[in-house]
Amino acid sequence: MSAESVQPPSGALVGPLEVGPVAHGGHCVARHDGRVIFVRQAIPGETVMVRVSDDSKKNFWRGDAVEVIVPSPDRVTPPCPIAGVCGGCDFQHVSAARQLELKRQVVAEQLHRLADIEWTGTVEQVDPLRGWRTRARYAVDHGEGRARVGMRAHRSHEVVELPEQGCLIASDRGPSRSELDELAQRAGDEIRVVVPAKGAPLALVGDERHCDDLVLESSGGRDFRVRADGFWQVHPAAAALLVDVALAGLQPREGEFGLDLYCGVGLFAGAMADRGVRVTGVESVRSAIRLARQNVPKARFIASPLAKALKQLDRADIVVLDPPRNGAGEQVVRHVAGLTPRAIAYVACDPAALARDLATFADVGYRHSSIRAFDLFPMTHHVECVAILEPR
Repeated sequence: MSAESVQPPSGALVGPLEVGPVAHGGHCVARHDGRVIFVRQAIPGETVMVRVSDDSKKNFWRGDAVEVIVPSPDRVTPPCPIAGVCGGCDFQHVSAARQLELKRQVVAEQLHRLADIEWTGTVEQVDPLRGWRTRARYAVDHGEGRARVGMRAHRSHEVVELPEQGCLIASDRGPSRSELDELAQRAGDEIRVVVPAKGAPLALVGDERHCDDLVLESSGGRDFRVRADGFWQVHPAAAALLVDVALAGLQPREGEFGLDLYCGVGLFAGAMADRGVRVTGVESVRSAIRLARQNVPKARFIASPLAKALKQLDRADIVVLDPPRNGAGEQVVRHVAGLTPRAIAYVACDPAALARDLATFADVGYRHSSIRAFDLFPMTHHVECVAILEPR
């Protein structure tokens, strides 16, 4: 029977299906009568029954493993009762060691398929594995006569109410479940919680607090002012770890010219400036640039989308690229390579975007000398990578 002729409605139960390899995005690949189904809450090698959750695409469906017939030896009982329903954690049903292996497979597959790179590294564990998320958004539902606080369901706006224990990956220093319930009574449809390195946690609820409130973060002995709704790494170990790895690869030298591209509030710029590097940072968010100038007064900062600022960048000995999830892109990569820096550190939160940009770098004469991956988002499918590039 052809895949085109099989049309169970969304919500149909199909199987038993044998679960194939893990795919980028927190799901595994299975097949039903020739059609690909991306299955959540499964582990490669298992046999499962799958509830189809989305049949809107012509070439594939999405579904959830709702019954495990042949379990993997790496299957564990999720520590959170809403795991698999909430859209936050992808891998609570997987042992910690197997989580790292699944992420390693995804990084290796993306690098091989998109950049022709045979990567043999590992995904390095970073503690803590629970209570690490220092920035969290809780959804609030005001229906049924009371305010319910929770998380959005997977690929949905539906609110899944938090269990009594609260969110296991949220920072232990943040509000308790009962405190969140109290906040929900005067909140709109969302509560934002920020747990900075220094100072008390901050909860943004409706008009009670404004998003231009500042918090104080810290890395490498330097403090950074950050807007409460601004970007900062969410794992408490991430900022210092990524700076250390990037600088170990760049080996900054006093008097060199450095670029911190997508610089935010100046995390990498501050580290390079402390090594005597003359730094220029570029960031499109103007409020972040205003803070970067306070955080790293020795550096020069440009408030502009990077593509528009490229013409102002005419030299560099070392470069840090820390782009958003969709990567730097061909225009930026080619311009950076044209500056002929002796070393580039590329920090990536998406292995597919990293692989695409590394392929472009290879076309213009730059090759990776190292690629390391870190589990800075435990229990989820996300992984952070740092690639060091040098001219061939």
